[in-house]
Amino acid sequence: MSDAPQPGPSGSAPEKDKGKEKLQDLPATREEQFDKLLRLPDEPYPPGRPHRRRNQPKPIKHFSQSSGAISNTSTTPLSGGSQDGPNDEDDKAYDGSNEDNEDGDYEGYEGYEGYEGYEGYEDFVNYANHDIDQESLTTSEYLNRVNERLEQLLLNNPKEYSHRTEMAEQQQPQQLVFVDGSFAELAQEMADYLHVGEDVKPFLEKDQKDEALKKIIIASAALNSIPEKEFTAAYNLLVYLVLQSDNAEMFLPRVCDNLTKPITSSPVNGPGLALNALTTIFNMLPADNELRYNVFMAILKFVKLNGMFDNLKKYLPRLEQWFKEWETDEEDQRKLYVEVAEVASDAGDEDSSYEHILKALRILDEKEVKSEDAQKLAVRALRIALMSPTHNDFQDLLAVPAVQALSDSHTAYFELLTIFAEKDLEDYNDFRDEHEGFVEKENLDGEKLHRKMRLLTFASLAASISSREIPYDSIAKALQIPLEEVEMWAIDVIRAGLVEGKLSQQKKVFLVHRTTYRVFGEKQWRELGDRIDGWKTVLTNVIANLRREQANAEAQKKRETEEIERRLANANIGGASGSGGGSGSGSGRRGGGGDRGDRNERAPRKERTDDDD
Repeated sequence: MSDAPQPGPSGSAPEKDKGKEKLQDLPATREEQFDKLLRLPDEPYPPGRPHRRRNQPKPIKHFSQSSGAISNTSTTPLSGGSQDGPNDEDDKAYDGSNEDNEDGDYEGYEGYEGYEGYEGYEDFVNYANHDIDQESLTTSEYLNRVNERLEQLLLNNPKEYSHRTEMAEQQQPQQLVFVDGSFAELAQEMADYLHVGEDVKPFLEKDQKDEALKKIIIASAALNSIPEKEFTAAYNLLVYLVLQSDNAEMFLPRVCDNLTKPITSSPVNGPGLALNALTTIFNMLPADNELRYNVFMAILKFVKLNGMFDNLKKYLPRLEQWFKEWETDEEDQRKLYVEVAEVASDAGDEDSSYEHILKALRILDEKEVKSEDAQKLAVRALRIALMSPTHNDFQDLLAVPAVQALSDSHTAYFELLTIFAEKDLEDYNDFRDEHEGFVEKENLDGEKLHRKMRLLTFASLAASISSREIPYDSIAKALQIPLEEVEMWAIDVIRAGLVEGKLSQQKKVFLVHRTTYRVFGEKQWRELGDRIDGWKTVLTNVIANLRREQANAEAQKKRETEEIERRLANANIGGASGSGGGSGSGSGRRGGGGDRGDRNERAPRKERTDDDD
């Protein structure tokens, strides 16, 4: 038995262990949201959870979820309590005490190892350990404040944050499910919860795990009617027990089948709870366990029944990697791809359905491409491509051997495919005349096909015009439309992404900027080669002109420099001569002027008197 008490189905716990329960069974708060993003495999504790350094309660066992998980699913022991939020026990003020620690001192917050190199980390630690008034806060309030501060720390270190996020995405974190108790104890608890405890007890006493599990699994259908808040915890424990068996493949199908049935205790949230339980089963299995294939098929069945394809779609790109890990043979791969296509089609996602049908067709070997199933699948892919408003490139279909085999088994379909891949509206009209009633018989939308053929014809016309100017008359003739409708169809073909250009109402022409080649064969390669040669000639002439102008500019600059130097030299010579002659004459003048100045020096003025009159 473990030192930590095991909570029962009612979620109750002995009074003396309320402190530990409060720390271990936290409600879903922001620290769990950060846990999904920030946790790395080598971190001993999930970010956002404080822990004590001494007398840390240890679980008896832990069960790891493998990498490549569909979703990060929180798991708790079988109890009824902490799914919907904090209870009365959680609302008590967190006083930092620890029943296992006689001193009762809380030695600090250390749940964020690995952030030491971040700028501001020390301030964050001081805030978490000292600045917050822990005496007046509940555990949830304390953790929320700490995580708000952590969020700011991450935003202030964008490079480190980005690097850590990339690592978290590349290295799927190992999720741990902590289980408190031996298999016999947990199995007996589950059996008691399902009211089959007396039937299971003899098998557990004889250590007959599988026999005990049989009784539990048969009774497990009752879990679909238990209270909503107990559902996830109950199924998590059930899955854990099943995976302890050496014959898990014998029990898992029954568990998955139960989860695909309605959750009567929660009509609103039941589908989400069941999908969560199914993904938990998938995640708990080792990455290379082939049972994951069967669980994923069960998830697909559930998603199809409940219209939840969007919840699964983002994980579909991982299928090829998963097939390698599971060592899935080609037949099973094809079955899963077809099932995905069915689910996507029911959800209205024709693009995803078409993509996975093509993947199923491409893994067929030469002996299978002409089989009835392969031909039906090929026709289905062709119909989706023809009716899709966004699919205008049919070369991918023509390259598939199973589709090529339609030329023998479904000649009309293959001829129609060839027309949409390479030909124009006139050929399509000839096909309609030759195979009168075929479109209606096969439940194809003739109006949609006719519209798509006109758009493709417009694209072919734009690609074939070397002048890049298409007169309105040519467009009207090719599309077999009135002249006044040309501009409307030009707008439509631009919206479809087949052509880029603009209308010239004055010239009555469509100016082509870019077009999509429906077929890129030998003729198109020659045209491309001619254009490249033309561009090469133009660039050669431009380079020659630039070099010539550069040489002329350098020569002109040299001439101007020489002219400036010549003028400066002449100015210096003239200035020196003028300066010498002026000095001599100036001295002579100053000398003569000095004598005259002595002779002409004025005498002091005599004041006037009356005698002067």
